[in-house]
Amino acid sequence: MFSTQLTGRLVRDPELRSVPSGATVCELRLAVENMGRDGAAGYIDVATWGPSGEAAARVLRKGWLVAVDGRLRYEEWETDHGKRSAIRVVGRVEFLAAPRNDNTPAEVADFEPAPPADDDIPF
Repeated sequence: MFSTQLTGRLVRDPELRSVPSGATVCELRLAVENMGRDGAAGYIDVATWGPSGEAAARVLRKGWLVAVDGRLRYEEWETDHGKRSAIRVVGRVEFLAAPRNDNTPAEVADFEPAPPADDDIPF
């Protein structure tokens, strides 16, 4: 198992969905500086589960600065065009700062989610 810590900005609004077991997962896409060639941004998919994910979906929007602490997970799947694979980070998301030009209401800007439980990630 590989753990990682990342800081970056959301490139789109979070997407919250339920899985067949009834658990909720919030999927985020993060731009992280100096990950690509010649110092370009790299893009990382992130998943956060349960109450932590629900809080992320409710508060976060494109442009927010967040920190992620989690583990890397390798995924493979088949499509009509062949086999695909990706690496995703599964973990906890900390809200750092709203976008610079955001018109976020004060109660949202000051929002601090409850710390997730140790069993927040279902695997």
